[in-house]
Amino acid sequence: MKLSDFDYHLPDELIAQTPIEPRDHSRLLQLSKNDWNIEESKFYNILDELWENDVLVLNKTKVINARLHGYIKNIEGNEKEVEIFLHKQINDNTWDCLVYPGKKLKPGKKIDFYLPTTSSFDVKGSTWNEVEGDGFRKNLGPVIMTAEIKDISDSWRIVEFSKGGMDFMEIIEKLWEIPLPPYIKEKLENSARYQTVFNEISGSVAAPTAGLHFTPELIKKLENQWVTFEKVLLHVGLWTFKNVEVDDVTNHNMHKEYIELESDVAERLNKYKAQWKRVIAVWTTSIRVLESFSDRTGLITAGSMDTDIFIYPWYEWKFVDGIITNFHLPKSTLVMLVSSFAWKKNIENAYKYAVDNKFRFFSFWDAMFIK
Repeated sequence: MKLSDFDYHLPDELIAQTPIEPRDHSRLLQLSKNDWNIEESKFYNILDELWENDVLVLNKTKVINARLHGYIKNIEGNEKEVEIFLHKQINDNTWDCLVYPGKKLKPGKKIDFYLPTTSSFDVKGSTWNEVEGDGFRKNLGPVIMTAEIKDISDSWRIVEFSKGGMDFMEIIEKLWEIPLPPYIKEKLENSARYQTVFNEISGSVAAPTAGLHFTPELIKKLENQWVTFEKVLLHVGLWTFKNVEVDDVTNHNMHKEYIELESDVAERLNKYKAQWKRVIAVWTTSIRVLESFSDRTGLITAGSMDTDIFIYPWYEWKFVDGIITNFHLPKSTLVMLVSSFAWKKNIENAYKYAVDNKFRFFSFWDAMFIK
């Protein structure tokens, strides 16, 4: 299979820059994987497509404010702004990070992170309380956190943070920003719109975006008609935006992401399958969890690990019966995944319909239900 087999033309104006309000008012393309039928609706009408034998599997990850701005000193003693992009946590204080500019951030380099004077963040109890004034930059208060580049990893950096006794996640949540995909150019006014309403555990640098369509009210209505919800965990890393760089897609090295499936959830999922209930994965992250922990007999086991599962045409599906997803980037592994589930030509037809009818693509997208 060639990479060009998974390409398609997408006009720039169809790349959604802002989210739909309310969440569940996005358009919904319903695609049958058996007879290739296409229907169009609104996402809130998914109430009419799901019934009491259906199980929706959600990813409970939460997007962290992974884009940090700090300062380093040059040889002359002046300061230069740098960017640290959190990728994957190694331990409590250490992260694998993307850094910019990389040439300036070699092992041993120290970075200061300042508290903006406009911030109301309470640093009482912190060991940084007595750090000198406004440093070298206008509108900056005391240093609230420092970091040191410890090593190089796959052209990235291992960064160790010193937090002055404060909670790291609290610091970054208060002071820095949620990263948005590179194809979104407009500022997101409400960062909560890039979080699902069912998020629980911090650790992702991108949202499981098919889940963004759900509202608490819609979830409640689905529960009232006996649709079952289960939650799994996959922390989305920066590699999710990495391009496939080989012509033969079977030679692509898939990125690893942390996944977790609790034992009680696995037990219930096996019971649902034994009862012939439909297991519907919400976004590709949930798929990666379910298929990684399933065996050829159709049973799923609990666990936690880094998965590099790569699903493309001719993959033998083991557990997932339906997918609620989006419209993915051309030549991406996610297009390959849905092409595996619903046949490549079927997906090509669906994407052509979506382009011709001006659906919204990517993160703040319209949705697709493959059933």
